[in-house]
Amino acid sequence: MKLNVFEQNGKKTTAQAELSDKVFAIEPNDHVIWLDIKALRAARRQGTHQTKGRSFVSGGGKKPFRQKGTGRARQGTIRAPHHVGGGRVFGPEPRNYRMKVNKKVRLLARKSALTYKAKDNKIVVVKDFDYENPSTKAVKNMLEALKLDGKRVLICTNGTLRNVVKSAANIYGVEVRDSVTFSTYDILKADTLIMQEGALKKVNEVLGR
Repeated sequence: MKLNVFEQNGKKTTAQAELSDKVFAIEPNDHVIWLDIKALRAARRQGTHQTKGRSFVSGGGKKPFRQKGTGRARQGTIRAPHHVGGGRVFGPEPRNYRMKVNKKVRLLARKSALTYKAKDNKIVVVKDFDYENPSTKAVKNMLEALKLDGKRVLICTNGTLRNVVKSAANIYGVEVRDSVTFSTYDILKADTLIMQEGALKKVNEVLGR
């Protein structure tokens, strides 16, 4: 599969970019996509939630009243779970939500997501570019020229381009990733992928081997 290569100003060049069939034309696997995104979202959870059980609440060291003779049910402490101010039963405790996903599963998930984008014609290839200084206006002008203004866009750059990252930082819905560091979640969250020529070559090489 081949795509036309565009300039930043939206003009079509005479060049064409090749999309590897091993990456952009496979049989998508929805289950591995679900597994990968589930693991990615779970890993973002802090897991620091905690409530106080009986052993952590203050007070209640003394027996509230004698065992027998009052006509009431026996009580050992006013900090038992059924009392106001008592400890909580089976409350959340700190835990690690990370899930293990095999490398081959993560790879297949990314290729499946890229295949869906290619089928929907949601990939735009742009000539390699960089900025001498951060410029939000330059990125906005590019999005407008490519008719992607106001949409969620993932920009895949050829290498770590800090000025491009800073230029897109203040634009809502636009994210920048270096070459193949994007995740399955990044791909599917974006409406359209803007890939620099060099980044596309790396994706074909790394994910397609």
